[in-house]
Amino acid sequence: MRVAVFSTKPYDRQYLSGANAAFGHDLVFLEPKLDLSTAPLADGFPAVCVFVNDTLDRPLLTQLAATGTRLVALRCAGFNNVDLHAAAELGIDVVRVPAYSPHAVAEFTVALLLALDRRIPRAWARVRDNNFALDGLIGNDLFGKTVGIVGTGRIGALVARCLKLGFGCRVLAHDQWQDPELVGIGIEYGPLDDLMAAADIVSLHCPLTPQTHHLVNAATIERAKAGFLLINTSRGALIDAEALVEGLKGGKVGGVALDVYEQEADLFFEDLSNEIIHDDVFQRLLTFPNVLVTGHQAFLTAEALAAISETTLRNIAAAEAGHVLDNAVVAEAVSAPHART
Repeated sequence: MRVAVFSTKPYDRQYLSGANAAFGHDLVFLEPKLDLSTAPLADGFPAVCVFVNDTLDRPLLTQLAATGTRLVALRCAGFNNVDLHAAAELGIDVVRVPAYSPHAVAEFTVALLLALDRRIPRAWARVRDNNFALDGLIGNDLFGKTVGIVGTGRIGALVARCLKLGFGCRVLAHDQWQDPELVGIGIEYGPLDDLMAAADIVSLHCPLTPQTHHLVNAATIERAKAGFLLINTSRGALIDAEALVEGLKGGKVGGVALDVYEQEADLFFEDLSNEIIHDDVFQRLLTFPNVLVTGHQAFLTAEALAAISETTLRNIAAAEAGHVLDNAVVAEAVSAPHART
């Protein structure tokens, strides 16, 4: 199948091209994000392949449908950037990569937590300047701390196991579905309010739905344990960033590590080092010494990229052959309050 692949970086080309040897699709790699201004690049392509920051709303999907596109292949797990109702009405199938390497994201989550708690980026920056003083670098043991895991799908479950069994933490969990294996190793499920009130560390691993939008907001921060650490490697809009800034200013939030950000579509995956960033909230977050931000790289391992590429191309092949689309996304999935990831 002929596929217009948007938002491509060198690593996308490398891994998709490598995996495509087994499929033989006609992949046309395009650097721009897919939006109304770049949609003409997809004219005549039966399929488009997109990433997390390509926004496929109704106007864009309407334009794609009018020029022959019948398949949207997401090379990611999340699908909140696609108007699934519009896609269904227009006869466009949407497929995704439901799982690639949950270990990649889970391991990065723990890495962010350790880097934040032990002030590793600040220590590294000091040593680069030949400053070996330890003042201001005091961290905390993870052993014995209470960690709250919001969402215990594939990634959340791995993080929960690591912190429970590897670091000796007490782990609380919140999800509409309780994993019996996690319960069996002593992980305690309960309401979100109870988790926030008790947890020294809160890590987010749920999808973005209307029910989870701004799950962490001024009210939840107010109910949280004073000085808690917040980690988010899931979706940026799970957190109200303005409320987070206020929580940091007041000391209620003791530290934050983010690999995602609500308005990241205008920032992440691009080199903006010579540009002025106009997002005042994001810039304010970067001024805090207890905030660590990375550019949506938790997924970025060789194993994950290979799995993403193979599943994406297999999805396209299934659509071309008229087979049942095992990884199709339908509109009803959006309404699930805590769909497992």
